[in-house]
Amino acid sequence: MEYLLLVYATPDAWEPEERKVALGESVALCHDLHSQDQYCSAAPLEPVETAISVRVREGEALVTDGPFAETTEHLGGYFLVDVDCIEAAVEIAKRIPGARKGTVEVRPVVEVPNLPGGISS
Repeated sequence: MEYLLLVYATPDAWEPEERKVALGESVALCHDLHSQDQYCSAAPLEPVETAISVRVREGEALVTDGPFAETTEHLGGYFLVDVDCIEAAVEIAKRIPGARKGTVEVRPVVEVPNLPGGISS
């Protein structure tokens, strides 16, 4: 089963040098997960200031700068893993460098039949 591990932190959580080290650790974790056939994908995200939110209400699109919600922690990246159970996903989340400075949210991915390139296609 696939799990999405969403990495949140405050914008000022990492000093520039710490961020470089954490990125290297994250890359190493991805290689380790890949060697165990648990890695699907992972990526850091650009800062929240680059975000655009899109809402469609009654057929009208509203496009605004920034994230949908004002929060102190921002979504900074993700890991998509394929493991047997949520407990295994939590163990991986504990290894993500972002968990040391912020929060890693673990969410099961819903399998949708007939998606192109999906796990159920």
